[in-house]
Amino acid sequence: MSNNENIKITFPDGNSKEFPKGTSSLDIAKSISKGLAEDVLVAEVNGKLVDLVMPINEDSSVKFYKFADDEGRKVYWHTTSHIMAQAVEELFPGAKFGVGPPIENGFYYDVDSEHRFTDEDLVKIEERMLDIAKRDLVTKREELKREDAIAYFKSKRVDPYKVEILEDIAKNEEYVSLYHQGGFTDLCRGPHMPTTAKLKNVKLLSVSGSYWRGDSDRQQLQRIYGISFPKKKELDDYIHLLEEAEKRDHRKIGKQLDLYSTHEEAGAGLVYWHPNGAIIRMELEDFWRKAHTDGNYELLFTPHMGKSWLWETSGHLDFYKDSMYSPMEIDEQLYYMKPMNCPFHIMIYKTHLRSYKDLPLRWAELGTVYRYEKSGVLHGLLRVRGFTQDDAHIFCTNEQIESEIIEVIRFAKYVFHSLGFDHMNYYLSTKPEKAVGEDSLWVKATDSLINALKHEGLDYKLDEGGGAFYGPKIDIKIKDALGREWQLSTIQFDFNLPERFDLKYIGEDGKEHRPFMVHRALLGSMERFFGILIEHYAGAFPLWLAPIQVAVMPIADAQLDYAKEVYHKIRNSGLRVQLDERREKIGYKIRDWETKKVPYMIVLGDKEMQAGNITVRAHKKGDLGKFELDAFISSLKEEKDTKKIN
Repeated sequence: MSNNENIKITFPDGNSKEFPKGTSSLDIAKSISKGLAEDVLVAEVNGKLVDLVMPINEDSSVKFYKFADDEGRKVYWHTTSHIMAQAVEELFPGAKFGVGPPIENGFYYDVDSEHRFTDEDLVKIEERMLDIAKRDLVTKREELKREDAIAYFKSKRVDPYKVEILEDIAKNEEYVSLYHQGGFTDLCRGPHMPTTAKLKNVKLLSVSGSYWRGDSDRQQLQRIYGISFPKKKELDDYIHLLEEAEKRDHRKIGKQLDLYSTHEEAGAGLVYWHPNGAIIRMELEDFWRKAHTDGNYELLFTPHMGKSWLWETSGHLDFYKDSMYSPMEIDEQLYYMKPMNCPFHIMIYKTHLRSYKDLPLRWAELGTVYRYEKSGVLHGLLRVRGFTQDDAHIFCTNEQIESEIIEVIRFAKYVFHSLGFDHMNYYLSTKPEKAVGEDSLWVKATDSLINALKHEGLDYKLDEGGGAFYGPKIDIKIKDALGREWQLSTIQFDFNLPERFDLKYIGEDGKEHRPFMVHRALLGSMERFFGILIEHYAGAFPLWLAPIQVAVMPIADAQLDYAKEVYHKIRNSGLRVQLDERREKIGYKIRDWETKKVPYMIVLGDKEMQAGNITVRAHKKGDLGKFELDAFISSLKEEKDTKKIN
């Protein structure tokens, strides 16, 4: 400090300025500009997010976050959830509250109320929330001992859910924080916006059931979901996005195009691929296999089950048992359906004494696994119990790590570009507090991930301490046609399994060494990726994936023989074609095939038959004009073979 009265504040650009001791982040923002003070939602002081009104009493680094930043959005939505809870309490006295966090898109709050909330209630709650915003209530943080907080929620503001959180979840904390706004108080770590007036636009989206702390034997609560934005246009755009997402829902399109089904009565979370869906899966798998063999991977097939000792050795029975199917007893031995493919690939590794000359080994498998997901979280193709992972494992030496990671990143980019996804974000997760493996291995693995990302010129977000206990990782998230982000690819180091299974190779020095093991998934699973793909294309797949690529339609029976000639010639060329012989008006047929999202339609009347040519229509584009059949077939084959994305 320059003197006892001032503190030095350092900004992200390296510049610094002195302020009186006790200055708040909001005061600092006001000193910079009125616009910043209006837009800023939360500050980061010495690496920690804090309320804007918190006094700063020492030299500090300060960074500001607005709604455009992830940190700012989370605070905006978190405060909105508190405002929603206050509105619920005012409108429906006696309501008790579970948890109300910000989530990826918006927020929710779990409510215990005798009243069953309806869509009309949500509108009333929205109106009350905006009224609370207009009251310009200041949010005040209060820190107190955990025991005093328990007494507070047992007497002054009776809420058994907050008491349980304090007595169980927060039992190791000496001090906790409460946030007050007007007559409403909540148990919360914060930080929050300085006033409710920051809330400008809100929409409550839905109500669903949720069990307290995820336990189906506990109280069932009502979970109210919502979204909020500082600007009305942002809310309008988001609502439009939701409407478009509803149209693209893979469950609706899957039924409309007869792609797949699930059957609760035959087994929840298990997918039945219909002929149309199976064609798309076959094309995806053929593309996947060729890409892997071209990328010097070797393909494996492994069993669907294994003895219990395999899962005991891998650690799955210690850490993952609740997500595994119950065992089967065979020959007085317990067998489990596999939740992962990795132990099986390790068993193949152990069939030989490996040398450094054998490495790297790149093994890939489309391996079907089974995981017990609770029925409440099952969701179409996106959350299932049986699915096929596009799994791969790389066994390599210390020296090979970085080059292997670079190749995996390039491979992932190639696969996603080929499938029509051009926007990818990268996330690096590093060593958590509890981890296995020597520090030197973590440093080497983490450095290799960072260097690979830098080598490819890729920006990434760092999740410090967010890695699994067994190794650091890169997650790759793609953006779909609606700008939604999906977690798909993972490049995950594993120091655990090589140790547990005692994996070795003989190095150039003639001594035994432990190989590095990398788990690598690209599409994640065929089922989930198929669901994402349906929504990305809204069911209008590119030609190479479309179950039916061409529909041939005679206008009347007089052209049927010519239509059959056209149909057979297209079919013999290797394209998937269907002849529409229905005695319906041509307008009806065209509309029907448009609904089925077939890429191309051939319309044949007397003029086409006499001239020996065809008239072509494209899905959503309409009439493309007349073509010579051979030339049209050649153009389609080129579009199909090059996997062109429209």
